[in-house]
Amino acid sequence: MKKIRLSSLLRQIRLDAGLTQLQLAEKIGETQSYVSKYENGEQRLDLIELEAVCKATGISLTDFVERYLES
Repeated sequence: MKKIRLSSLLRQIRLDAGLTQLQLAEKIGETQSYVSKYENGEQRLDLIELEAVCKATGISLTDFVERYLES
């Protein structure tokens, strides 16, 4: 269950930032298919990757965790 919530939150944060999967992928140095995989719950992010996503989308890691815990 948490895996689904996390992937949904990652997608929502990207959309809130107004980014496509490709744009986010370019900002974090990954491919669009990689972003797609973690948004679909097929791939897990480590803390370093999550921090990069947060920076690219303009959200702090603390805010991300708080949003996750609220969901």
